[in-house]
Amino acid sequence: MTLDGKVAIVTGSGQGLGLAYAHELARQGAAVVINDVSADAARAAVDAITAEGGRAVAVVAPVGPSDTARELVRTAVETYGRLDILVTNAGILRDTVLWKMSDDDFDAVIGVHLRGTFTCVREAAIHFRKTQTAGRIICIGSPTGQRGNFGQTNYGAAKAGIVGMVRTWAMELKKAEVTVNAVIPVAATAMTATVPYFAAAVEADAAGDQMPAFFRHDLGFGTADDVAGLIAYLASDDAAGVTGQAIGIGGDRLQLWSHPEAVITEYREGGWTFDALEESFGELFGGRLQSVGEAFPPLPDELRRDPAAS
Repeated sequence: MTLDGKVAIVTGSGQGLGLAYAHELARQGAAVVINDVSADAARAAVDAITAEGGRAVAVVAPVGPSDTARELVRTAVETYGRLDILVTNAGILRDTVLWKMSDDDFDAVIGVHLRGTFTCVREAAIHFRKTQTAGRIICIGSPTGQRGNFGQTNYGAAKAGIVGMVRTWAMELKKAEVTVNAVIPVAATAMTATVPYFAAAVEADAAGDQMPAFFRHDLGFGTADDVAGLIAYLASDDAAGVTGQAIGIGGDRLQLWSHPEAVITEYREGGWTFDALEESFGELFGGRLQSVGEAFPPLPDELRRDPAAS
């Protein structure tokens, strides 16, 4: 098995995408530290993995505090003797438009996603450097962090920040031979289950049927299991040369996201005064302003479940 003898931590792995990641890592031979705030969900995840012949143990704690990060690493090392892989998946949503978002809405999401990723990666990095382990760090991003999304100020900021940290950490940990990458999944989750546009895909997934090709191919929208293979690959020795990347996956689609680059560069001797910008900005940049958010094609008639979904 690809990850035989390895040990992984997966935060937020009691259900959903995190659980799929944990299952795949275990199937590839890794022992897994499950993490969730729900003791029942964590216990069920451990039982499911061990029932399949895998090895798993649970840490029930909220991600964000440094104490949780230390407990996760300590549990991996004390239970299985080592740590090789960290997947930072834990997250929550508090969606609302900017003018209705409270301080608590903002802080809660930033605390779990952004601070939680930071504290867990910091603790794993300390361990990897101390033990001279060529570890694998995989942080979970989102299309919202890449493109923006209505009603997700807090989530978009956190996910964009995670990718920014990944690029920084890839440089800082290169000498230690630790790889750091971001995965941008697009899959049926509790969040997408409530969106009418995805209803036909979510219904198929819930019934155990294949999703329509429109979703899997055209939109790159699939199941949690469709994402899990990339997690295991990036955790493997085969991916030793892959670091600092943001890789999208969903359904039948695999993507390599670009780093932000200037799309147009113009120079003016003496600099750009207000008058110069007023005269030239529209001509130079007007037709090249960048879009925000994601634009989905209309649903085929046979896949519509709600007129609003089109």
